[in-house]
Amino acid sequence: MAQEIKFGTDGWRGIIADDFTFDNVRRVAGAIASYVLKYEEPQRGVFVAYDARFASPRAAGVVAEVVSAAGIAVRLANDYTPTPALSYAVKHQGAAGGAMVTSSHNPWNWNGVKFKGKFGGSATPAIMKKIEEELALGAAPKGNKAAIEKVDFKQPYIAAVCRFADLDLIAKTKFKFAVDAMYGSGRGVLSGIFASRGIEHVAIREELNPLFPGINPEPIEPHTKMLQETVVREHCDAGLAVDGDADRVGAVAEDGSFVDSHKILCVLLRWLLERKKWPGEVTRAFNTTRMADRIAAKYGRKLHETCIGFKYVADLMMEREILIGGEESGGIGYSRFLPERDGVLNCLLLANVMAEEGKPLGRLVADLQHEFGPHYYGRRDLHIPEDVKQNAIQRARDERTQTLGRYRVLKKEHLDGVKFFLDAPVNENGAEAWVLFRASGTEPLLRLYTEASSPGLVAELLVAGESFVTMKDDG
Repeated sequence: MAQEIKFGTDGWRGIIADDFTFDNVRRVAGAIASYVLKYEEPQRGVFVAYDARFASPRAAGVVAEVVSAAGIAVRLANDYTPTPALSYAVKHQGAAGGAMVTSSHNPWNWNGVKFKGKFGGSATPAIMKKIEEELALGAAPKGNKAAIEKVDFKQPYIAAVCRFADLDLIAKTKFKFAVDAMYGSGRGVLSGIFASRGIEHVAIREELNPLFPGINPEPIEPHTKMLQETVVREHCDAGLAVDGDADRVGAVAEDGSFVDSHKILCVLLRWLLERKKWPGEVTRAFNTTRMADRIAAKYGRKLHETCIGFKYVADLMMEREILIGGEESGGIGYSRFLPERDGVLNCLLLANVMAEEGKPLGRLVADLQHEFGPHYYGRRDLHIPEDVKQNAIQRARDERTQTLGRYRVLKKEHLDGVKFFLDAPVNENGAEAWVLFRASGTEPLLRLYTEASSPGLVAELLVAGESFVTMKDDG
């Protein structure tokens, strides 16, 4: 019996050699080929790219072979490629879709395959459902073998992101940046752009090392430690990082403190509304800061809350003009560029905001906290047995659960997981306290997310949340 393949919020991923095998890659590629033949215009071809992980170039070759055997022409990346570069090529060169071999921010021993729709973004839930149906049928279509052409997806993409940001202004303001590729497929991209414009920078972790020594290629703490140290040591005005496939952004302030994705989203949102005055609505995921709601309200923009996973943001971008859409894990995108998250573009735009405001990154964050109230965020990943996970979610949903730690539950929301709003102090105009319990659909993992008006309160709520999950204190 064939091994089960499960799709998560953005494609399929698995442990290399256990789940991520070339046979399973062939099955996924067969399902993609069958989907394209049935529902898209296969004569437009499929583009295939890969990141810097073990087996990625070979796995991308396997995907290309399977799709080509189905009679669909393939353009295959000639080098390690950021995911948004593939998405850009798919949209602007009119492909029927794109397959990206990557496991994004996961540890070194993982790999996977993402599918990108012809619109240049994460496949919508409807598309993923159809690919899953083809996979369940064991689809492996055969046709007249089509050509596989090797191409460079990076250069047209780099030219596009450079047009989107004001690099001349960034160069003029003389800010200095530390740039961290986290050994991923963004290597050389941001540093190359800065070097070409004479923007002062220090680049780290640009070499090819699929073991990602000492880190997961995810631009959050503790993996940003080397970037934080570099910013302080080299007297930089900000540190900018992208994850393993360069679609997520992370940042560090001039004092070496980590700037989470929520603050990045809010810095960019406020700048777009205040300075750029671009049209469009705002969207954020269910586990993302409510500071964005306050900023959108100030400028009279409609805000949409979506389920967790950038594909839901992309879905909305297909229907409406979305100025900016963001998620908790550092994925931020713009309708006017691509319905896709893009770490490289967001690094450039952060530098652009700094240049236009004439302030280092930490100052920009402090200004936000002052104007819109103190918002602090925390997340904890609990690797727990399946039964403990399910039991915790059930108790969280239960109407009889009306406290968490020492706080009363004011209301609950169930868009994606269970979110408790609590009667914790807001410290004048700070964040309303909330805790979200969300079970992973693909592994024995439960994530706790919380936002509150002080770092101490965030820490307290994470402890209370974990106690609730493990039943040390069932509230």
